[in-house]
Amino acid sequence: MRVELLTVGDELLLGDTINGNAAWLGRRLADHGVDVTRSVVVGDETDVIVEAVTAALGRADAVITTGGLGPTYDDLTRDALAAAAGVPLVRDPELERRLRERAAAAGREVREMALRMADVPQGAGLLRNSSGSAPGLRVELPGGVVYALPGVPFEMRTIMDEVVLPELAGPPEVARRTLRTAGLWESVLAVRLAEIEAMDGVRLAYLPQPAEVRVRVTVAGAGTDVWDRLGHVEKRIRELLGSAVYGVEDETLDRVVHRLLTQRSATAAAAESLTGGQIGAELTAMPGSSTTFAGGVVAYSTDLKRDLLGVPGDLLAEHGAVHPDVAAAMAEGVRDRLGATYGIAVTGVAGPERQDGHAVGTVYIGVAGPGNTRIVTQPKLPVPGPGPETRDVIRRMTVVHALDQLRRALLGLAADPAAELARDDREESG
Repeated sequence: MRVELLTVGDELLLGDTINGNAAWLGRRLADHGVDVTRSVVVGDETDVIVEAVTAALGRADAVITTGGLGPTYDDLTRDALAAAAGVPLVRDPELERRLRERAAAAGREVREMALRMADVPQGAGLLRNSSGSAPGLRVELPGGVVYALPGVPFEMRTIMDEVVLPELAGPPEVARRTLRTAGLWESVLAVRLAEIEAMDGVRLAYLPQPAEVRVRVTVAGAGTDVWDRLGHVEKRIRELLGSAVYGVEDETLDRVVHRLLTQRSATAAAAESLTGGQIGAELTAMPGSSTTFAGGVVAYSTDLKRDLLGVPGDLLAEHGAVHPDVAAAMAEGVRDRLGATYGIAVTGVAGPERQDGHAVGTVYIGVAGPGNTRIVTQPKLPVPGPGPETRDVIRRMTVVHALDQLRRALLGLAADPAAELARDDREESG
């Protein structure tokens, strides 16, 4: 089954609204073994929608559209599908009755414009919408079928899960799993996983984000054997990547750190300079974080680093705030002052300008544990180029590196995953 996605709306085409529906549909269909071959965005123009649907059915077995089923005059998907089918729009009496009842239950009269949602292409099937007013539509056209879904995300997802997926998805022929990694470049991962890429029926997709990469593993097969094979492939990937793999599926770094702290009855505290509280925000994102996060100090000024965190004044006077020993002192200071088991600290230059002679992207991370303090030097995080996104990207990369270093300290792992892999390779070859 080959499916194309078509999202409709000027707000999507012009960038006013992020196209979250297409992203969700792509993941959902892939998870159910449906091959999504193309995703297209078009504006609110009947002729353009007709052309896009017709072209898509020349390539795919089915098209899923989202948007354009509402009550306003720029909701034109119904009109376009009727035009593509060469049939008129007709008023569905049952839909009209439901719309009137829904309005009455809300204590208001239904407007004539709202009744447009009861107009459907003649011969179209209705897809029950248990979460809203506008039903989805199933329209048979030359070349295949079109499933038209509302643009409202929770309504779209309801119809997709309850009606469309059961029709499209046959018996599972693929198994998928996403592994989360931190600290290694995408290019490094690709080289390490070359033997996996060469396996028959196995496909890898690299999904990079600042300082971390998700690796989606797809294994083709049939029946339960496909999941067994996926398990073997995952095991080999973990052997090749070592401790760079920190989680699976929705196991984010903050959740992993929270779990490790909970298992050890330990707490963490954060001292932040360039990240401005983002590490603390990550460590308090999940329920129950009050048991593992003692608190944080956001200390941008040099005086606060000295007065609140106990960083030696002579150290600051000699080297400034951006220095590995300052990161270590900040980590120890926040650990001791807040009574935590671990202190995590970051200091550096997020940009857009150099600071005290340090280049943009220079970052130092300190992790103070019960028995020792480790200092991690990120002497130059990759800068995405001049622009407003530079600062945000560096700050996000720093958060990821800091959380990963806390994970590594909790597990007793080496600070540098690349060096760890190189050592393991030497041991295997020796």
